[in-house]
Amino acid sequence: MSDDLIHDPKGGMPRLLEIMRRLRDPETGCPWDIEQDFASIAPYTIEEAYEVADAIEREAWGELKGELGDLLLQSVYHTQMAEEAGMFSFDDVANAISDKMVARHPHVFGDESRDKSAEQQVQDWEQIKAAERAGKAETGVLAGVAKGLPALTRAIKLQNRAARVGFDWPTTDEVLDKIVEEAQELCEVQNEAERFEEFGDLLFVMVNLGRHMGLDPEAALRAASAKFTRRFESIEAALADMDKTPADSDLAEMDALWDAAKAQDKAQKKNAP
Repeated sequence: MSDDLIHDPKGGMPRLLEIMRRLRDPETGCPWDIEQDFASIAPYTIEEAYEVADAIEREAWGELKGELGDLLLQSVYHTQMAEEAGMFSFDDVANAISDKMVARHPHVFGDESRDKSAEQQVQDWEQIKAAERAGKAETGVLAGVAKGLPALTRAIKLQNRAARVGFDWPTTDEVLDKIVEEAQELCEVQNEAERFEEFGDLLFVMVNLGRHMGLDPEAALRAASAKFTRRFESIEAALADMDKTPADSDLAEMDALWDAAKAQDKAQKKNAP
């Protein structure tokens, strides 16, 4: 194929697919790209997905197009490697997800009524996915929950699966009791291996509390991290006004500046429209 498509600014998906094919060409491609495999590219795929989420969270709409392009490139990269191995093509990938969307939305593309609540549609979706898992011989309740998911996300998915078959506390009261129990066990253990295990148990129950309260633990922790970053940057700014850095300060001073940043946050929320 000529370079016309490569340099066509309106070449769309065919252009991107051809660029990736050329990058992976064993004779004329990029040495770095040629050396990559599924495992080496997977971390970049995860990173790009997070950068998309970050742009959305920051409402950085001017950046979103580029971040979505970076994420799309990951799908193209994996598909090119699969095609080289004779496994499947990009059209196969597109057709597979199209078939899945049509099958999972019979109320849009089939004969089922759209006159149902969003909650009922979620239940129907889960029934369809359960049937798909059965077709793959994934018969266990927890089968098919990807191990590569972020830990908090995987925990809530596992708990949701178990809850659908009745393995769940009926109210948040029991979850709160379990948190107290797990925190006490964490305080009592002596060796590092047990401490690691009990800390994981406590985190797992905290995820369950979020689920019972209708909160996304992954989003909540990201928000808490963003808040921590914002307030610590306020500490740094206040110290800079005093010609100091955190290394020149001490905990008492920084803690006082933290409280000031916290009070400012609360005042801004109170005055927000």
